[in-house]
Amino acid sequence: MSRKLKIAIVDDEPDMRESISQWLVLSGFETETFASAEDALKVIGSDWPGVVVSDIRMPGMDGIAFLKRLMGLDSSLPVIMITGHGDVPIAVEAMRIGAMDFMEKPFNPDKMTALAKKATQSRRMTLDNRALRRDLSEGQQVMSKLIGSSPVMDRLREDILDLGQADGHVLIDGETGTGKTLVAHALHAVGPRASKKFIPVSCAAYNDEALTARLFGPLEDGLPAVEEARGGTLCLEDVEALSEGLQARLLAFISEQGAPAETRIIAISNARGEGRKAEDSLRPDLFYRLSALKITLPPLRARGEDILALFTRMAEQFSEEYGCEPPQVSAQEAAQLLQAPWPGNIRQLINVAERAVLQNRRGSGSIASLLMADGEDTQQATTTEGKPLKEYVESFEKMLIDNTMRRHKGSIASVMEELCLPRRTLNEKMAKYGLQRGDYL
Repeated sequence: MSRKLKIAIVDDEPDMRESISQWLVLSGFETETFASAEDALKVIGSDWPGVVVSDIRMPGMDGIAFLKRLMGLDSSLPVIMITGHGDVPIAVEAMRIGAMDFMEKPFNPDKMTALAKKATQSRRMTLDNRALRRDLSEGQQVMSKLIGSSPVMDRLREDILDLGQADGHVLIDGETGTGKTLVAHALHAVGPRASKKFIPVSCAAYNDEALTARLFGPLEDGLPAVEEARGGTLCLEDVEALSEGLQARLLAFISEQGAPAETRIIAISNARGEGRKAEDSLRPDLFYRLSALKITLPPLRARGEDILALFTRMAEQFSEEYGCEPPQVSAQEAAQLLQAPWPGNIRQLINVAERAVLQNRRGSGSIASLLMADGEDTQQATTTEGKPLKEYVESFEKMLIDNTMRRHKGSIASVMEELCLPRRTLNEKMAKYGLQRGDYL
């Protein structure tokens, strides 16, 4: 149920202030009164959860000056002005400035109720739309961090959008370093609970007693996680670390909620890369409750040209951080990046990108040496493991054009000159690889 919006009543006359407040309270509204515009401005801000009823003639800051301040804070805020006899021209000026309507003294109670109802309905719609836009914006920001255009990443984004709108609990698994926590944030951010809290708890970071208190209480300071996340999302990282006793308590908590669940649980399992699965560590009834919906993240080695896109993005970020140029990746190094097994997945790639930037700043070293330091076999640089050579060539070509466009900030002429490409050929290749000049400006 939507919360009741407030009506701020601003009038320097106590009797008038209380009279309006009493009538509106009897009509089912919640009010807050202020003796001056200055006092009201200490409380009313851009997202004031309600509307304003203000007298025009007041000592100090009058109603018109007050209205201008309010419109400067939030031009969508409904303001109803109270006017005395002969103040109609001023009221008309107030509406030109942005007031929603005006009432003459002595006010008509029925008209006041009707205006208050209209104003609060309008305000609720405005605030709801703002909240929705914020939620969508946050969801888009999180989704934008899921870099990659490979088929497996396209499917992952579709799964996140679909499951984000569902009510069931979710189990996320996959190898270590594949971005499971980011996906959990994305599931929350694109769903109906986006405006509620997202509470992450690492089950492997506590002993059993401390984890029991963190999840269910009691705590000396603050709420336990199940209470803190109420109505939102409780994210349990390393869920396989739960003891049998805590698994039983979590199962009871889930059962008590019923369906649909008030609090959604997103469980993250890191067991897959160790040769076992979450179902090997969790009691069956809890596992099936948590895995009503499931997402398995793809390993980096299965993401093809995403590897080069991720490496480029990470290298650029570290170059900005260290104040140097990003390393230029040769065709051979691109092939080595694409063919590496990446047991540490994205986390390992980030480490390699950072070290590549530091090497480049010193003017020594190679990406091959970094991969070898991580235990990768780079001797078979031409091994395709069944993948056509054409795919490697296209991946490198896309990365090269993308990097050059970024470096020249979308200047087609500069890119043509550096890559020795005619305009038509560059346009064709950019269209082929889905590269838009506007993204680099």
